Amino acid sequence: MKKITDNVYESEHPLVKHKISVLRDINTRTNEFRTIVEELGCLLGYEALRDYPLMDVTVRTPIKECVTQKIAGIEPVVIPILRAGLGLVPGVLKLIPTAKVGHIGMFRDEETLEPHEYLCKLPDHMDKRIVVVTEPMLATGGSTVYAADLLKRHGAKKIKMLVLIAAPEGVEKFHKAFPDIELYIGQIDEGLTPNAFITPGLGDAGDRTFGTI
Repeated sequence: MKKITDNVYESEHPLVKHKISVLRDINTRTNEFRTIVEELGCLLGYEALRDYPLMDVTVRTPIKECVTQKIAGIEPVVIPILRAGLGLVPGVLKLIPTAKVGHIGMFRDEETLEPHEYLCKLPDHMDKRIVVVTEPMLATGGSTVYAADLLKRHGAKKIKMLVLIAAPEGVEKFHKAFPDIELYIGQIDEGLTPNAFITPGLGDAGDRTFGTI
């Protein structure tokens, strides 16, 4: 991962770049789009969890008893920002199948561009869990900043954001608001259109994942 700021990382992995190019293509069909989003959830999740805490355990191999390592602490939680964030969740769960899954539901006011919450369902002990938030598109940053603030109000202390495509404006806004939260991005794009869509982007990630175009 390329370090952009102290908490912002952009992938340089060839597989990530290739898969994002396929997602951008207007001719990519729903089933392929959905599969690739899941695969990117796994690739970005792998990068985000490289500092997962470990503990020593003793196991017996077919050869001898030895001290080795397993992940420590209670189960992490994966939290998609509905609905587009759902597409990344299966990929993260392939890495950590014991993880809990929470949900944050928001919609963007088309006039003000401000986010509005309609659902927040989280597991207990948020202060003790690694929290992985999935959101394919970081445009203005409004929804992502709102979600991070909401999670902190519920006690979350270690939060990681997984994003496929981001606009520089959204990255800057998020970094200023939460310099302590790590942001893992597949690709930082050129910017925003006048109506706040990422350009060149990949269209509406939710519509393309669920076939509701």
